[in-house]
Order: sequence, then C-alpha cells, then structure tokens
Amino acid sequence: MCGILAVLGCSDDSQAKRVRVLELSRRLKHRGPDWSGLYQHGDCYLAHQRLAIIDPASGDQPLFNEDKSVAVTVNGEIYNHEELRRKLVNHKFRTGSDCDVIAHLYEEYGEDFVDMLDGIFSFVLLDTRDSSFIVARDAIGVTSLYIGWGLDGSVWMASELKGLNDDCEHFESFPPGHLYSSKSGGFRRWYNPPWFSEAIPSVPYDPLVLRRAFENAVTKRLMTDVPFGVLLSGGLDSSLVASITARYLAGTKAAKHWGSQLHSFCVGLEGSPDLKAAREVADYLGTVHHEFHFTVQDGIDAIEDVIYHIETYDVTTIRASTPMFLMSRKIKSLGVKMVISGEGSDEIFGGYLYFHKAPNKEEFHRETCRKIKALHQYDCLRANKATSAWGLEARVPFLDKEFINVAMSIDPESKMIKKDQGRIEKWVLRRAFDDEERPYLPKHILYRQKEQFSDGVGYSWIDGLKAHAAQHVTDKMMLNASFIFPHNTPTTKEAYYYRMIFERFFPQNSARLSVPGGASVACSTAKAIEWDAAWKNNLDPSGRAALGVHLSAYDGETPLSNVPSKVIDSIPRMVEVPGVAIHG
Repeated sequence: MCGILAVLGCSDDSQAKRVRVLELSRRLKHRGPDWSGLYQHGDCYLAHQRLAIIDPASGDQPLFNEDKSVAVTVNGEIYNHEELRRKLVNHKFRTGSDCDVIAHLYEEYGEDFVDMLDGIFSFVLLDTRDSSFIVARDAIGVTSLYIGWGLDGSVWMASELKGLNDDCEHFESFPPGHLYSSKSGGFRRWYNPPWFSEAIPSVPYDPLVLRRAFENAVTKRLMTDVPFGVLLSGGLDSSLVASITARYLAGTKAAKHWGSQLHSFCVGLEGSPDLKAAREVADYLGTVHHEFHFTVQDGIDAIEDVIYHIETYDVTTIRASTPMFLMSRKIKSLGVKMVISGEGSDEIFGGYLYFHKAPNKEEFHRETCRKIKALHQYDCLRANKATSAWGLEARVPFLDKEFINVAMSIDPESKMIKKDQGRIEKWVLRRAFDDEERPYLPKHILYRQKEQFSDGVGYSWIDGLKAHAAQHVTDKMMLNASFIFPHNTPTTKEAYYYRMIFERFFPQNSARLSVPGGASVACSTAKAIEWDAAWKNNLDPSGRAALGVHLSAYDGETPLSNVPSKVIDSIPRMVEVPGVAIHG
C-alpha cells in the first residue's frame, strides 16, 4: 500500500504551503518507504509515498500521460493492467507500473473509465489543461481514503486521517465505489453491482463455478515483483487462500523470481487455536511457515500505536488489529512486502456465528449486503492499515469484484445454515473445495468452526484487554460517559479506554464521526440483533457472544471433554465428517 496526499484548489501556492504539504505527506511515510514524490501545478499539490510492488525501478509517482498534461497519484494495484495496455495501442507508457494505465484511460474514455479497472485503488487525477480533477476509490474500499475541505475552499485527499485532520475544517471517509469530480462538485457511485440493491438473487448454487471464480481471484493477485507470502490463521478462509496459492504458484512470474515454495505467516498467544491449526495446514501444504508469538502484555503495550495507525475506536477492530499489527512488523523484517489474506468471506457467505439465527433467506441475504457495504469501516480498514503501518501490502481475493458478483448471485437459500441437512456456516464455500480426488485441505480444517481473528489468536487476549481497561477506567468515569462522549457513547470500560486514546490523537469532531457505532453481537449489524431476543443483553463483538453456537461461549477455553453432557446435547450438531465431529 502506498500513501497519497492531495491538496487541490488552495488559496496559497507559496513555498510555505509546499513545505506544509511535504510535512503532512511524511506522516504517511510508513505506508510507502521506498519513494517520496511531490508535484505542484499552480494551487494544486499531489504527494505520494511509494511502496514498490510492481516495477520497483521505474514506477515512481506521480504518473503522467505522454505530454504530462494529466498527472495521477495512486495507492493500489491494477490486476488487469496488461490487458488495458493492449487496448491503449495509440499510447506510450513511461513505466512498467500497473497504475500507469490510469492517465491514458482518462485521455481515452474520460471519467467513465473507472469501472474498467480490476483491482484495488484510491487515486487523484489532475488535468492541468483546465485544472479539473477526479478522485476515485475501489469498489469495496480495500484501500483507505479520506476527503476534507479547508476554509479557503480547498479540497484535500489523504490515505489516512493524519494527513488532513489538522488542516481541514471538515473531513470524512471517502465512500467506496464512488468518484468525486471537481466539474460536478460532488460524488457519484461508479460501482453498481446487482447485489447493491439487496434484491434477493435466484441463481442455483454450482460449486464448480464458485471454485473457479475464487481460484481466478487468488491467482490474479500473484502479480508481484517483490517477495510475498500468505497470512494463515488455520481457519477456512486463509487456509483456502494458502492452498490455492501453493497449488498455482509454480507457473507464475513470481515463482521465477522468488521460488515456487510459498511462505506462510501466523500470529497468536502461546497455545492458541490459530497457531495449532495453521501449523497443521502449513505442514499439509508444504509451506515455509513462520509462527509468531505475542503475549497479552505485548499487545497491551502496542494499543496506543495501533489506535494511531488504524484510526478507530471500534472495539472489534482494535482487538483484531493489534495481533495483525505485531505480525506485520515481523513479516516486514523478513524482507516480505506483500501478503495475501482472507478478509471478506464471512460477509459474503454469512460466516459469522450469529448467522445461525437468520430467520429466512431474505434476511440472511440482506445482512450479507449490509456487511459488505460496511467492510471499509471494519475488516478492510484493519487489513489495510495494520499492514501498511510497516510498509506491507495486503491483498484480499474474497473481495475481488468478479468473485463477489458470482458469490452474491447465488440463491441465499443455499447459504443458509441448516442443522437437519448438515450445513454449517459457509457451507457453499466448503463444499466447493471439498475435492475427494485432489483435496485442497484436510477435512477437519475444511469444516473447522468459525473463529473471529481476535478470538482465534487466543481467548485470553480479549479477557486481558478487558482487565487492563478496568484498571484505567473507573465506575465514576462510566457513569459520566454520555456527557464526555455524547456521540457513540462507550458502554464498556474497554470501549471507554480506546476512546480516550483515540481522542488524544484525533480530537476533531469529524474524526469521531468517521468511526461507526451501534449495537452488535458477534460482529452483527444492529439490524441482525433482532434475530434473537437474548442478544440484546449480551452485546459483545466476540464470536463467543453467540451463545449456544460457539462452544467456548460457556467458559473461556473450556475443552469439550469438560463441558457437561446436557450442555453439549443442547448445541446443534451441524455436520458429521468421517472421523471428525464438527459442532456449530
């Protein structure tokens, strides 16, 4: 991931303003330690901090068209850039960068070219011929981007809040799948897939179609000129990503540069569920596996840095971001610059444990739509910023545009969790890769129960965070919480603790408004809490909050052998795999 900063149409084009833009751009240096660039045209500035993944030698930014009348600063990866170059036969390219196509596409097609891009991106394009500009963000919001407005009428863009929060009168998250045009002076949505309207789809489930779509999504992300690996928690999603990558790596350009043996990375507390499962998957796939341990105290010590980099006070996001932040530092120290990760699957397929209580296929589908639309505020934000804090890029194949189209067109009746038919969460995905002749994964990994990342690294991690917060937030502080924090008032000491740190870094009202709020249980939206009356009194984002679904909901890390038989009998058995009992 790179860092971009743009100040457009400011009233000051002095040397002092240029120095200020450079200063703010350096706040994003962690995102792109390989190169810094600044371009000025009158009262417009484009700054860039580059993390070089494709064409490290010549792809420095800003990028231009042939006569340099169009300048672009980009954060992202364009996976179909070679195909797009073939369409632009009358254009000459200065670099081999995948992002070099953007300025030329604008020349050829005007503002309507954005939907032609297959990838993740945030970019600012300046047309010096009339001083107009356009800004766009990728479909789901995998890359982070913020927009702000100055008192002098200037418009600001930055990859992170810290690039503009001190200089803008108002700022907010740039909406995913949107384009901002100076000519029209507003936003328009360029990403308009069928699922966005939340109409209920009816395409019959075909496991092979789903399998091929996801394999394509993974293999296109093997485009790299630098060392890379996969994040492997041992859960279904990351294990499938690792399995497909290992299977297809040998025939790629990346393998010619870096070898055909895949490197995998996992983080957790000593003895955590993820470490054990990831080690088993790595052995099965034959990856070079790197296992990183952290202690609860290590995580607590990093909380302030995490909140500064992730720019949120959302409890779920901070819980999960901290282990990822610690792991990313270790990965980067090994010389790796890009990793492939499994974010997005649970939103698309209803993988969170609360989906067990979905009352019908219509509600199931609408909740997946709501979750995908909110990803830029949660998992995408975490994956992007926790890795880019250390100059590491995360790629997320589950959020591939074409794959989402395929997966979200499936009749949601097939995605529903049905105990009597042996269908657990994400059954359609598991079934698609359940290949007896050439297995992708061991059966018990393919059918492993969902563990949210902040749970899977070790249940004592969340318990430790709660205990630490209780030492710093008193009952009296909680009593007055609604007066201190009237917006998104924290309801737990852990939430209050994070909020205090966030407001110290980002005290502006626009900053606190940029973070989502609302009630949640086991990562649900507020709407889905209506599915079970008991959840209203158990509002915790941990997967263990899904009482009656998650085994460890009963007593931290209680092994099954210690759970009373009457409790086990009350838990629905979801599927029986030969030799392995999987419980929901």
